[in-house]
Amino acid sequence: MTLQDRKDAARKAAFAARKTAHEFGQGHAGHLSSVLAGYRGVPLAGYAQMRTEIDPTAAMEEASAHGLVCLPVIKAAGQPLKFRAWTPDCDMIEGAFGAKIPATGDWVTPEILIVPLVAFSRAGGRLGYGGGFYDRTLEGLRARNPTLAIGFAYAAQELPDLPLEPTDQPLDLIVTENGIIEPH
Repeated sequence: MTLQDRKDAARKAAFAARKTAHEFGQGHAGHLSSVLAGYRGVPLAGYAQMRTEIDPTAAMEEASAHGLVCLPVIKAAGQPLKFRAWTPDCDMIEGAFGAKIPATGDWVTPEILIVPLVAFSRAGGRLGYGGGFYDRTLEGLRARNPTLAIGFAYAAQELPDLPLEPTDQPLDLIVTENGIIEPH
């Protein structure tokens, strides 16, 4: 079985687990809010929840009262993400892949990224959708400044052994509805 076959199989299993967790309404951002409270004032990138992703909006709203929050914008395939300033009441439009993005606003360089994912491992591995956007973005940001990547997911999305490549950027912290996981 090739690495790509293993990634496809892992994504399929994780999507099914995430869908079940989402249907049972298990996603809460309380633990994420508690983590972010320790970083007030640090530029933060969240994401606009899509489909069955766990929703970080409540934590982002709370963080926006204490500092800059932004959302990712896909500019082109194969390119790193850019980030546009976000507030809870800003006008949103549909961006690439159907993700909501701020209609206008300043471009921001975040120091903390709340990262959506398909699957994660306790070792800090992350399996995304396969486009490499977050891996390219984190690699570029981390080359310039310390950048914290917080994976936000349902606990059901944990897989013991993720098929990873050298270009896959690790998560520094993983937050689920059940608690906080420090990779080992």
